[in-house]
Amino acid sequence: MTPTAEAAPLDAGLRRLGFAPGQVVQELGWDEDADNDLRYAVEDVVGSDLEDEDYGDVAEAVLLWFRDGDGDLVDTLVDCLTNLADEGFIVLLTPRADREGAVQASDVEESAVTAGLHTAGVANVSPDWLAVRLVSPKGARR
Repeated sequence: MTPTAEAAPLDAGLRRLGFAPGQVVQELGWDEDADNDLRYAVEDVVGSDLEDEDYGDVAEAVLLWFRDGDGDLVDTLVDCLTNLADEGFIVLLTPRADREGAVQASDVEESAVTAGLHTAGVANVSPDWLAVRLVSPKGARR
């Protein structure tokens, strides 16, 4: 299989999550266990490097790596909204259910609602991480 063919499903999954060329994406929660192939694929789709936690301008998306034990998910999601554009979105990446650090789906849903967000899809983009798209409800202003 060629690298292009291998990348096609990942690219399609990232586009379903909302990533598109020209977007500024801020990455939060990175650690040694993050899926670097996924990170590089996001960079390939948007056409630029991911911005880190020190980024102070507006981002169209946030790529958030979060594990059980990383703190309060509600607080983390609210922090993600700081630089997020009005029509922006968060892609929450949590370890899959059979992996160390997994976060229960009910905790993700409850935390999203408490932070003023709702789930807007999932995509299979990594063997170790579950990707959930979170957005503000239509017409809602922070």
